Amino acid sequence: MNYLSVENLTKSFGERILFEDLTFGIDQGQKVAIVAKNGAGKTTLLRCLMDMEQYDSGRIVYRNDIRVAFMEQTESLNPDQSILEAVFDHDIPALQLIKTYNLAMATNDEDALADCYQAITEMNAWDIEVKVQQILSVLKLDQTDQKIGSLSGGQKKRVALAKVLLSEADFLILDEPTNHLDLDMIEWLESYLSASKSTLLMVTHDRYFLEVVCDTIFELSDRTIYKYKGNFSYYLEKKAEREEQLQSTVEKAKNTFRKELDWIRRQPKARGTKQKARVDAFDGIKATAQMRLDEDEMELPIKMERLGSKIVEFHKVSKSYDPKVILEDFSYHFQRKERLGIVGNNGTGKSTFLNMLIGEEPTDRGKVVIGDTIVFGYYSQDLIKVDDNKKVIDVVKDVAEFIPLEKGKELSAAQLLERFLFNRDMHYNFVHKLSGGEKRRLKLLKVLMSNPNFLILDEPTNDLDIFAMSVLEEYLRGFQGCLVVVSHDRYFMDKMVDHLFVFEGEGVLKDIVGNYTEFRKAQIQKARNSKDNKTTTEKPEKDEFKEKLISTSSEKRKLSFKEKAEFESLERDLELLEEKKNALTEALLNPENSAKLYEIGQDLGVLVTELESKTDRWLELSEFV
Repeated sequence: MNYLSVENLTKSFGERILFEDLTFGIDQGQKVAIVAKNGAGKTTLLRCLMDMEQYDSGRIVYRNDIRVAFMEQTESLNPDQSILEAVFDHDIPALQLIKTYNLAMATNDEDALADCYQAITEMNAWDIEVKVQQILSVLKLDQTDQKIGSLSGGQKKRVALAKVLLSEADFLILDEPTNHLDLDMIEWLESYLSASKSTLLMVTHDRYFLEVVCDTIFELSDRTIYKYKGNFSYYLEKKAEREEQLQSTVEKAKNTFRKELDWIRRQPKARGTKQKARVDAFDGIKATAQMRLDEDEMELPIKMERLGSKIVEFHKVSKSYDPKVILEDFSYHFQRKERLGIVGNNGTGKSTFLNMLIGEEPTDRGKVVIGDTIVFGYYSQDLIKVDDNKKVIDVVKDVAEFIPLEKGKELSAAQLLERFLFNRDMHYNFVHKLSGGEKRRLKLLKVLMSNPNFLILDEPTNDLDIFAMSVLEEYLRGFQGCLVVVSHDRYFMDKMVDHLFVFEGEGVLKDIVGNYTEFRKAQIQKARNSKDNKTTTEKPEKDEFKEKLISTSSEKRKLSFKEKAEFESLERDLELLEEKKNALTEALLNPENSAKLYEIGQDLGVLVTELESKTDRWLELSEFV
């Protein structure tokens, strides 16, 4: 059943054509991702589909009886609303009833609670109440009386996501849904959308997310759309085949073009039918031969300053913001070619640690010693801070007219911009005309122009397209200095770091050897072993009424002999499945397996589904252990 039909859609900004005559369809249950370079028009396309952006020509048709929900990359919430009012801002009777129920609990209005309980029961909407509480809890939106205007950008993004997920929409359109989510949230969202029956169209740069959630990839390139029926691994495989075939076609056309050009030059003006046909065919050959292949590469050959013997040393460092403790008596010496990843929930002190590392944040006790040869390159989450009315090339020239490279070579500002995928026609664009990803790429360029030997990257993959990220990864693998990465991009972290600083809060900082996938596996295993019994703890006062009303159900039962055997079997199965998942993930990252990426990706998708199903059953049974 077709949910969306797009025919001959064209959109331009002035003389620049973003896409032309796009034609595609999305069927019920399909989970589609759009990938493209920054500035190719991904967000614009989504806004056109939602009639929030005018398009030049074409036709967009949705199935009449479906509900569509859209989450923008930049949220547009009412700042005067509370979190509770924002997430329930839907014309759905069941949700409005749940909203009233939550307000009654907050005010401890027992009469209203009784009325709501009866109405929710009659509507059979308790499953929606459970869903609401789960989403708000996972996204850490527990203080539902907070005004939207008082929230951080990340919190607003999570509110917008919660609102969309609670919309009960048949068709979800999501623009960068994983931005501003921590790793736990991303993994939960991954599982949620994989299991959801909703049709999905999204833009995301999270490659694990693409691998597990999506069954179709649309690549927006050369003003058109290329469709790949498969996950991200399948897309990479088929894209390589398409580009190889195109390369061959262009090379053949070039050879033919040279021969035909020689013939054209030797001939008088064509008069016969055959000669005229040959001349007409020549124009087509010329167009193919002059086709510009997508061979852009973000080469980063910038010279690194010499690294001395002393890097950065922490000596018994303590830091707190009363009453929050960041570090307590912490000592550590950074080594040459260090490759460190930093993880932890928001508010545990990651940013403070980075600022102390570069000497911009004082310690309470102890000291941070920075080596004499250290040149920091700090890529922060903030967008580039330059005059929006400044031209791109002038931003670079303000740093240097020429940039020293390895082996005594140098690049002009214009040449360097081209290496960073800024074509000549973009050099004299004003900064305000750049996309978010292009601005971040420009900022990365400025950071690397300082010739750092100690590179700190805070969420470097946010708003960068997957093509730019792949090239950045190639550069970082060859980087000979120290590297510190803060990122929620699991794929990027697994490739770039060999140990982790895990900020657990209250001054607890653990050094874990291995990548993020290995760390996450250990976390999950630890949680299973502890058999978390949160379900038996006393509930907050506001839930007492509801618990009293529904406590007529049977008391906590014990597992039968058969269920005990099933529970023990599930524990063994989950352990084996985690090992298999880890092995497949490693295989996915191994360049030697490029020919088998599709098969590995398919196996991983099946395994993740099985893992999620058995985990749900294990959690269900664990409540009675």
